[in-house]
Amino acid sequence: MTKVERLFLEIVTPERVMVTQEVDIVEAPGTSGEFGVLPGHCTYLTTLEAGEVRFSVDGTTRFMATSGGFAEVVDNKMTLLLDTAEFSEEINIERAQRARERAESALKDLSSENQEVQAFEAALSRAIARISTASKRTSD
Repeated sequence: MTKVERLFLEIVTPERVMVTQEVDIVEAPGTSGEFGVLPGHCTYLTTLEAGEVRFSVDGTTRFMATSGGFAEVVDNKMTLLLDTAEFSEEINIERAQRARERAESALKDLSSENQEVQAFEAALSRAIARISTASKRTSD
C-alpha cells in the first residue's frame, strides 16, 4: 500500500503553539485573496489578513479565526506565524458580536482622516472573522 503524502503544518501565535501535525490541505486568507496549500506545494511566502484558516486531515476539517500574520511553505512544511488565532470552539460569540458593534459604532463617528480609523477597521475585520468562524465546528 502506498503511503499518502501529507503536508506538515505548524501554527504559532505569540502565546502558544497551536498546531504541529501532518495535514492533507490548508486554506488561509492571504492579503491577495484566499489560497490553498497541498502536499508538494512550491516554496511560498505571503502575508495573511484577518479571516479564517482551515485545515483537513482524513476528511476532518478544523477552523480557526486569525487577525493576520505570515505564511511560509518550504520543503513540504507550512508555518503560519499568526498575530492572534482561536479555534472555532474557543470563540465566545457574544464577545465577538460586542466587539463588532463597538467597532462599527466607532467607525460611524470618525472621519476618514482620523488616525484611529485603521485600528477600528482592523478590529471590525477581526470581529467579523471570529463571528464567521465561531459558527463552524470541527467537521467530519
